[in-house]
Amino acid sequence: MGSSGHSYEHHDLVPLAALINRELRNGKTEKPAVRYGYAAQSRKGEDYFLMKTDCQRVAGNPSTSFSVFGIFDGHNGSGAAIFSRDNLLNYVLNAMPRGLERDEWLHALPRALVAGFVKADKEFQAKGKTSGTTATFVIIDGWTVTVASVGDSRCILDAQGAGVSILTVDHRLEENAEERERVTASGGEVGRLSIFGGTEVGPLRCWPGGLCLSRSIGDMDVGEFIVPIPYVKQVKLSSTGGRLIIASDGVWDAVSSEMAAQSCRGLPAELAARLVVKEALRTRGLKDDTSCIVVDIIPPDNKIPPSPPPKKYNKLKALFFTKNWKSTNKPKKLSAVGTVEELFEEGSAMLAERLGNDEPTAETGGIFVCAVCQADLAPNEGISVHAGSTFSVSSKPWQGPFLCTDCRNKKDAIEGKRPSGVRVV
Repeated sequence: MGSSGHSYEHHDLVPLAALINRELRNGKTEKPAVRYGYAAQSRKGEDYFLMKTDCQRVAGNPSTSFSVFGIFDGHNGSGAAIFSRDNLLNYVLNAMPRGLERDEWLHALPRALVAGFVKADKEFQAKGKTSGTTATFVIIDGWTVTVASVGDSRCILDAQGAGVSILTVDHRLEENAEERERVTASGGEVGRLSIFGGTEVGPLRCWPGGLCLSRSIGDMDVGEFIVPIPYVKQVKLSSTGGRLIIASDGVWDAVSSEMAAQSCRGLPAELAARLVVKEALRTRGLKDDTSCIVVDIIPPDNKIPPSPPPKKYNKLKALFFTKNWKSTNKPKKLSAVGTVEELFEEGSAMLAERLGNDEPTAETGGIFVCAVCQADLAPNEGISVHAGSTFSVSSKPWQGPFLCTDCRNKKDAIEGKRPSGVRVV
């Protein structure tokens, strides 16, 4: 999706287990190093970071370590951004079955990310606060990078030999025709702000509330036309590693993905992040919170081909890049063999599709656990995520995963099957 009208296609994805076995055969078992830097300039004080490099799949076992990075760009206050920064990771990990091997864990991660985002939204809305936030959430486990996102922050990958690829989708109503259709089909209205005399100004917004985004965490005042279900993409890097640039829209409204990557090549991560923010401010000024995290995934032998030094852009070239930044907002297929391989890509806003048909293992507490909030369910209490679904070929109310009544109600509201409680006037 996005400005290109991109739909969520499934390319010829490579099975994760096959790649893990290939690693073992080739002796590629040592994990890359992760180095990061961040920079920010604040205007409203609503951007928040998450940076953790000491997470472990198995507590006390350093060989199971992974890293997490996130940017949360709040609006209408900072409450949702702070809450998501503090709680989203735990919600995702709690949705993961226990006792999984690494390939199984990575395979289960996209579904757990969906459950974690929905739970974060549900728990924050229960507080009765009206702020919202975008979320770009990145998990790095060895050579595998998994990105989940709602809103218009962005994560790009600058990989050796594979160019620059966008790992997220912008959920702006102005640029995303599929999301506009989904919002109106769910009962929301999409239009511009009307001023005196009936003149319409500004970007397309969802009414009520007037939010420019179609997906976020929080935003209870705009109803559940705005959903928290993330676009998720999982890729596997080659042995040359790569660089991730994660930034809020304060960066991407000013510079293109290509420009951001080119402007900081050859620099260490901390200096690179500062340079990306500096370039955004030079181009557009401080009109919004402007935040950036740069993460380098470095091979253990550190044999990285030297990158060319960053180029100095003259004003004419900078103007060219800024004027045409939307043209680069098209997810590129990562199909170069031996460079970057796609493992998973899905962006549907339908919770039944995203939670799948797999039943949880016994180590999650059995089948009587809500797939979203992880609450224990009585044997006759759980409602199948597929029960009464109008979005699947056949309804299978006996098939898991299962939801508690509260999460089932939220699912129905997200999918436009019942009034959300916020009426459009």
